[in-house]
Amino acid sequence: MKKHTLAAHTREIFGRKVKSLRTQGLIPATVYGKNIKSESMSFSADEFLKVFREAGESGLVELSLNGNIKPVLIHNVQRDPVTDAILHAELHQVDLKVKVTATVPLVFTGVSPIVEQKKGVLMTILDEVDVEALPTDLPEKIEIDISGLTAIDQEITVGNISVPKGSEIRTDKDLTIVKVGPLVSKEVEAEQAAEAAAAAAAQAEAAAVAGAEGQAKTEEPPKAPEEQQAKEKEQKTEKEPS
Repeated sequence: MKKHTLAAHTREIFGRKVKSLRTQGLIPATVYGKNIKSESMSFSADEFLKVFREAGESGLVELSLNGNIKPVLIHNVQRDPVTDAILHAELHQVDLKVKVTATVPLVFTGVSPIVEQKKGVLMTILDEVDVEALPTDLPEKIEIDISGLTAIDQEITVGNISVPKGSEIRTDKDLTIVKVGPLVSKEVEAEQAAEAAAAAAAQAEAAAVAGAEGQAKTEEPPKAPEEQQAKEKEQKTEKEPS
């Protein structure tokens, strides 16, 4: 495992005044842990970004705070919703002999043949999982080979991946990580829409014809004039007294 180090200094500026630290290229932060008193500090934004890119949330970092070395994990990073600049960071001081749970990113390797042939599209459902291990055994990333995905609807679940000895995945093993879906182009979509419209029109026309035929059968055909006159004459004769 690569060694990550970060130097920090005790912070005595709080509240809205921490904005002055950011203008100096510093990031306000806090370190905390079980049975450990929380401490406020600040460190170089450039140095922290470099460590964060490499270590993520599962890489063990040696934090040097005023000369004291503390083993920590980067636990939470608050960013500006507009500029994405880091506003604050929380570091979790750990006991190297006690297991912890951390979020580990998934990295996809290889190429899916069916996707490469443009017969399918790769759908990524999960890009990270929770892993429990001793701080020194936590993997910084988990690689997943997708070259075995050769058919539509084929997938890789959390239960299909493996982690280094001493680590255990805590994410639901039935969850899908990545799956191959059917590739639908704009031309295919237009063709399917046209077929659906034609089928709907044919169904509506058939229903209209069936309705017209049913109505015609229930209606009594009009009587001929001669037949009507004869019937009226017969009714009149019956009414006359004998």
